[in-house]
Amino acid sequence: MGFADDHLIPLVDQGLGNSAYLLDLGDGRAVAVDTSRDLRALHAEAERRGLTVAFAADTHLHADFLSGAVQLGHDTGATVLASAAGHRAFAHTPLADGDEIDLGGLTLRALATPGHTDEHLSFLLLDGARALGVFTGGSLIVNSAARTDLLGAERTEELARAQYRSLKRLTALPDEVAVWPTHGSGSFCSAPPGTERTTTIGAQKRANPLLAAPDEDTFVRRLVESLGSYPAYFDRLAEVNRRGPTVLTGAPPLPDLSADRVGTLMAEGGHVVDARPAADYAAGHIPGAVSIPLRDQFATWLGWLLPDSAPLAFVTGEDQDLSEIVWQAHKVGYERLAGRLAGGMDAWLVDGRPRNTTPFVPADRAGERPYLDVRQASEFDAGHVPGALHIELGDLPARAADAPPGAIVACGHGERAMTAASLLERAGHTDLVVLDGGPEQYASAHGRHLAEGTEATRP
Repeated sequence: MGFADDHLIPLVDQGLGNSAYLLDLGDGRAVAVDTSRDLRALHAEAERRGLTVAFAADTHLHADFLSGAVQLGHDTGATVLASAAGHRAFAHTPLADGDEIDLGGLTLRALATPGHTDEHLSFLLLDGARALGVFTGGSLIVNSAARTDLLGAERTEELARAQYRSLKRLTALPDEVAVWPTHGSGSFCSAPPGTERTTTIGAQKRANPLLAAPDEDTFVRRLVESLGSYPAYFDRLAEVNRRGPTVLTGAPPLPDLSADRVGTLMAEGGHVVDARPAADYAAGHIPGAVSIPLRDQFATWLGWLLPDSAPLAFVTGEDQDLSEIVWQAHKVGYERLAGRLAGGMDAWLVDGRPRNTTPFVPADRAGERPYLDVRQASEFDAGHVPGALHIELGDLPARAADAPPGAIVACGHGERAMTAASLLERAGHTDLVVLDGGPEQYASAHGRHLAEGTEATRP
């Protein structure tokens, strides 16, 4: 049993692909690192272990979630630790390179590791002179390094070169030092697939392909070439985190709305999000509603596809957890939650209002139609139906006109494809079919083999 086994509790957000950490100091106090505004899991672990969060440390100005540090300062009196270079507009202890915080037997040392962001810090945990581990945030991550294009294309290479120097600094630590990153598999901050979320300096020196680059230029090229798209809301959350998210005094409500109120909200420019499973949406939905099934990735697609400036109403199923909708929305800055349709689609229909349906069919019933693949570019390149048109789901609101009429809309399983179909229907497309499955099933049913790489069919 090592130090981390006894004292470090990772709190994994599967939807965002991130890890926060609760560090048990052994005296009833704890340090929280890179926590989001959704503090339910952290509070549950702290209560279970009898801990009070005394410090809340942020490695950087997060773009993919609202930080929970300000909320912890309010809830527990935690001292917020963050980079002085971040110029945060709320009470915190500003740290520069080399600054140390006495944790009562342990020490937290700030290491400047810019690249993912300008003001990025890593936090080295020391027991006397011995380094136990390092919270690397969006610097060194398992088998990669976090993206460097969040501050604009014109700064991507500059920040990639800073990332190179930061990784050189981190890998100068002893091989046995544990590495505790924030971004992990599933994160749009450029983490590769994989199940490991923590590692060691030595393991990364052996296995991280970016660290195998023979020189800085090669590192920069490899890192920049690996960057895919990222959700639209990333462009606004760092500034909200700099100012400080609004403190919540309790669990935000999701009031019941009548069918009439939902209809009025839509007429006045609000949006309806149908959070039911894709099959339920397909069987009958409010015309103009956007399908975003409630699952781990709900916050990502809400933040990518809809504005945070208009009120949102939700259509839900009887057994869905309304608090999950609320917290996923709030952790990415969506606070204008008007409520949910009381009674669901039954209430909508009883009120005499129209509904639409969308065919949701298995591969052997999909027929021969234009095939629209809405997965990420990396997924498409790894294997796709020959002749498929590729438009990422995140690009679809701006490119609905590029979608072929009467298409089969497809992703890997069907959830993103149903979201895509709902966006296309809002843009006036009709006669769409959504594939209940993915490219493997479709190719098999139609006697084809998957193609790899890019094709001329990607506009």
